[in-house]
Amino acid sequence: MRSVDYGADILSGKRRKKVPEIPAEQDLVVEDAASGFCGAVVRVDKDNVVLEDRHGRQRVFPMRPAAFLFEGKPATLVPARTRTEPAASRSASGSVRVEGLRARTARGSRIWVEGLHDAELVERIWGHDLRVEGVVVEPLHGVDDLPGLLSEFGPRPGRRVGVLVDHLVPGSKESRLVESIGDEHVLVTGHPFVDIWQAVKPSAVGIEAWPEVPRGEEWKQGVCDRLGWGEPRDGWRRVLSGATSFRDVETPLLSAVEQLIDFVTAEV
Repeated sequence: MRSVDYGADILSGKRRKKVPEIPAEQDLVVEDAASGFCGAVVRVDKDNVVLEDRHGRQRVFPMRPAAFLFEGKPATLVPARTRTEPAASRSASGSVRVEGLRARTARGSRIWVEGLHDAELVERIWGHDLRVEGVVVEPLHGVDDLPGLLSEFGPRPGRRVGVLVDHLVPGSKESRLVESIGDEHVLVTGHPFVDIWQAVKPSAVGIEAWPEVPRGEEWKQGVCDRLGWGEPRDGWRRVLSGATSFRDVETPLLSAVEQLIDFVTAEV
């Protein structure tokens, strides 16, 4: 299994020569490569940029070459243009939209997610990027048989598999399953939330916080019961309609999906 750690070596070799310059526009979400601090651009002060994370904490970082990660890839922040000109249209993920896009022929590599809700949310936020890159997202309806599915698929160069897993925390059954997979052409990332619903910020769906649901109770139904949302299908419509851009989902999901896209589109 490939490590999900984006350490210092991500800036080495050929990739260093291709680091793009990204205008430090307000609300652009980036990660400081050295510290891992992830936040939105608040302002630029001379040669420094101020980032604010989802908890409202602000930190100042120098805009050194290749000092940041944008969509999981090295980037150099530069001051945004101040003269009046049309702003670049951005997709729901925050990437620059490719106008007149014709979907690329699908790659042999795939991104697998646990279920239909996961696939729909990934499409909602990253659909444009996935069509640009020719990446197909497939729901698995659970990851209990992940080793068998991987064996059947046959990962290899040009046919990689990236897997997005819910509740990927130490000691969980999901983490134990991931630890059993050892294949350089497979990358498993995940988020710590019980379900993909929780990866959508409460404010995006008009609530103060996701309710606590006791173990043993079906989580989605428990959430709907406590919020008065009816059946889970009705609740999911509320959740999905509230997720209109990357700003509406939590940072762990953003990081996980962007790493998977990077992995399955890498030239190997």
